[in-house]
Amino acid sequence: MAALGWLTPRKRSATARSVLAGEAAAEAGLRSTQESHAASEAEAAAKADEVPDFPVFGDNRAAAFFDLDNTVMQGAAIFHLGRGLYKRKFFQRRELARFAWQQAWFRLAGVEDPEHMQDARDSALSIVKGHRVSELMSIGEEVYDEYMADRIWPGTRALAQAHLDAGQQVWLVTAAPVETATIIARRLGLTGALGTVAESIDGVYTGKLVGEPLHGPAKAEAVRALAATEGFDLDRCAAYSDSHNDIPMLSLVGHPYAINPDTKLRKHARRLDWRLRDYRTGRKAAKVGIPAAAGVGALAGGTAAAVALHRRRR
Repeated sequence: MAALGWLTPRKRSATARSVLAGEAAAEAGLRSTQESHAASEAEAAAKADEVPDFPVFGDNRAAAFFDLDNTVMQGAAIFHLGRGLYKRKFFQRRELARFAWQQAWFRLAGVEDPEHMQDARDSALSIVKGHRVSELMSIGEEVYDEYMADRIWPGTRALAQAHLDAGQQVWLVTAAPVETATIIARRLGLTGALGTVAESIDGVYTGKLVGEPLHGPAKAEAVRALAATEGFDLDRCAAYSDSHNDIPMLSLVGHPYAINPDTKLRKHARRLDWRLRDYRTGRKAAKVGIPAAAGVGALAGGTAAAVALHRRRR
C-alpha cells in the first residue's frame, strides 16, 4: 500500500504565494468567461442589427419608385427643358425672364405658394400649346444630352441599378412632363416613368392638363394605380425622394428612402427611422425647379399618369 502513497493528497498548508496564485487564477477565469459571453452577445446583437439583403433578388412583386428632380438628377427637368426650348426659339426673352424668375423665387423662398405655382404651370403650358407631341419628344432627346446627362447622381443611379439587377421594375415618378420623364427613364435603362400628363388632341398640345400636375398626393395615387395594375405588393416596394412633398408616396411603401433630403423630410425620416442617403458635397445643393402645386384634381392626375403609361407600354 505504501507504493500507492503518491495517490493520496498531501496535507500541507498553503503558502501566501499559492493563495495569491489561486485567487489570480479564479479572477482571470471569471474575467475570461465574462469577456467571452460579452463577445458572444455583441456578435449576436450585430447579427440582429444586420440589414437583410435588399432589394431581394427575384422578388417580382416588388418595385422601386424614384422621384426625379434633385433625387435622380441635380436640378429640375422642366427647367432644363425650358432652356432647351428657349434655345430653339419656342418663346421670347421676356418669357424666359419670367421663367427664370419663377425658378429663382422657389430657390430663395423654398415655399410652394399655390398662386405662384399656378402661374408657373400656366407659363409652362403656354409654351408648348399648339406644338406637336412628337416635336417635343424629339427635342427632349436633344435636351437630355445637352443639359441632363451630366447631372445624374451616380449614387442614386446605383440604387436604381440594384433594383434592376434584382429583376425588379424601376419607375420614375415626377411632376415633370411624362414625355420628358419617359426619355430620361429610357436613357437610364429604367422600366418607365409616371409624369404630368398634358392634354393633346390629334398629337397636338391643347395647353391644358389631364387632372393636375403629378405632385404630392398625386404621386402616391399614381404609384397605387400602377401597383394595382402590375400586381406589386407595396409593402415590399421601395420609394426614393428628396422632398417632404413626397411623404405621401414614401409612406405608401415598405421601404422609404430620403435621398438628398430637404430639412422637413430629413426630420420626418429621422423620426420614423427611414433610411437617408445624401450624395451632395460641400455647400448644400440649391433646390432648382418648378414644383407644381397639388390641387383638387390630384387623384385624377395621378391615376391618369399611371393609366397613360400602362397603355403606352402595351
